[in-house]
Amino acid sequence: MDRPAQLLALAVDVARSASDLANRMRAEGVDPVATKSTATDVVTAADRAVEQHVRDRLRAARPGDAVLGEEYGGGQDRTTVRWIVDPIDGTVNYLYDLPQYAVSLAAEVDGVVVAGVVRNAATGREWTATRGGGAFCGERRLVASGETDLGQALVGTGFGYAAERRLHQARVLAGLIGHVRDIRRFGAASIDLCLVAEGSLDAYYEKGLNDWDRAAGGLIAAEAGALVTGLDGAQPGPAMLIAAPPGLHEQLHARLSRLDAAGGP
Repeated sequence: MDRPAQLLALAVDVARSASDLANRMRAEGVDPVATKSTATDVVTAADRAVEQHVRDRLRAARPGDAVLGEEYGGGQDRTTVRWIVDPIDGTVNYLYDLPQYAVSLAAEVDGVVVAGVVRNAATGREWTATRGGGAFCGERRLVASGETDLGQALVGTGFGYAAERRLHQARVLAGLIGHVRDIRRFGAASIDLCLVAEGSLDAYYEKGLNDWDRAAGGLIAAEAGALVTGLDGAQPGPAMLIAAPPGLHEQLHARLSRLDAAGGP
């Protein structure tokens, strides 16, 4: 049986070498090589090279496992273990040399994420978790915020690439910002979820996250005590993800539900 601690050890080793590759390619200069959903949704050669590096390392160590990645897809094989990778979460930050981009790698066993690592490639800061084993930044065990007043909460979010979606998200933000301490937008969902885990953000929400955006960070936030859910009884997914400690979750959820945060394009 695959133990979460063993899977995490491999994930950490792979994420570190992938981060080193991303940094070497960043030092050599970065240019967009393609776009995906819109003209602002860029892909760099580093995104593709780093994901291929992760796939090669995982295939060498565990040739029978499946891999789902942002750049090359896959992961549909019927195997017990599936790896979920975002090679550079925060590609626009990476492009502009803003130090908020990460390698995110999670291990899923029989459809349940059991281990995950998020490593900020720019700074070397690393967050990890195993299901039932807690969340950590280095040796420090993480505990989500103890804030219970939404009006005093620092809330993170993110925005989609399509203009129509951004306009809807802007309307939601306009309806929320007067009810919280303030809003932060860092541009890398996996890091945002880890900031919730350590209490640097009191809560976080976003529409449009894919599996690779949230698999590792979502586990880390949950293992630190945050509730990681969708909206109105739904599971966390592309329609909406909310990560907040129990003392804030209901208040933030209610406000986002009233604002139809999961609606729009």
